[in-house]
Amino acid sequence: MKLLNDTISKIEKIDGSFAVETKRRLDNLTKPLGSLGRLEDLALQVVEITRLKNPQLKNKVIFTFAGDHGVTQEGVSAYPKEVTPQMVYNFLRGGAGINVLARHVGARVVIADLGVAVDLEPDPQLIIKKVGLGTQNMAQGPAMTKEQAIESIENGIAIFEQEFKNGIDIAATGEMGIGNTTAASAITSVITGQPVEKVTGKGTGIDDKTLEKKMVVIKKAINTNKPDPKNGIDVLMKVGGYEIGGLTGVILAASARRVPIVIDGFISSAAALIAVTIEPKCKDYMIASHFSVERGHRIAWEYLGLKPILDLNLRLGEGTGAALAIGIVEAGVKILNEMATFEAAGVSEKNA
Repeated sequence: MKLLNDTISKIEKIDGSFAVETKRRLDNLTKPLGSLGRLEDLALQVVEITRLKNPQLKNKVIFTFAGDHGVTQEGVSAYPKEVTPQMVYNFLRGGAGINVLARHVGARVVIADLGVAVDLEPDPQLIIKKVGLGTQNMAQGPAMTKEQAIESIENGIAIFEQEFKNGIDIAATGEMGIGNTTAASAITSVITGQPVEKVTGKGTGIDDKTLEKKMVVIKKAINTNKPDPKNGIDVLMKVGGYEIGGLTGVILAASARRVPIVIDGFISSAAALIAVTIEPKCKDYMIASHFSVERGHRIAWEYLGLKPILDLNLRLGEGTGAALAIGIVEAGVKILNEMATFEAAGVSEKNA
């Protein structure tokens, strides 16, 4: 618990002290006032997070964590759990969607096993921080012990800290784990207080009958375990996943290091909910990447008060939406750093 507590203690409230000067600079660029909209807002947010007047987003890192879920025993997913390790090997070969989009925006992908249900073959690109061989079936009892929940968060922190030594200017979350939309739906329902029916979607593409079963299973898990919505560790322990805990750690660690953290899809937003429940100040370090087709994703963003950048009907996860959003954030920062002011360009300003 010491690593977690030390990390939380380093998360500072963003005080807005850079806002006035940055806004003045943006307003003096050769364009109508505010005409680059969200790009200007994102640039301002990055300045306030980093406390750098001219931040550079050269080192972009996407943390894609994998873990299995015991609740798949209830038949809530369209795919068997064997897909989780198969996709990890696909990540390592560079053939997955996240690999393609990370290359597109010039980001490196950090792949870690937080709780895949089999022992994966060693690979120099793979970080093994396995908490267990998949979680327990949350419909029958807690998904993990309290000690395992804390370990998963601290493993995420440790992975971030190790990678931080190589340089991180902006980070993003991503995941892989069959059954993890079930866990994410349970987390979202508990923390936001919204009914299970409003936050549960079809995940990887289940049919209507399986969706009904999935909602019954989630309700049973919540009723059986009674997670405390004000205690993020308790929620993670009872209805979460090891990869979700790991991403929670990444969010907290990025916040402690004043690194902008781009949150990906529905599972990542569940980790964001847990992180904010543990330490509310980390919300200001988050950038919401996109609206996915999972209905609970929108509810999570509304609860967090975050406005996503993109709406592309994505539902893959892995960090794909976050990768695309990183490119938009970088565009905003480049506008701040590279666009000329009216004075420097010799362009007449708007008539008074």
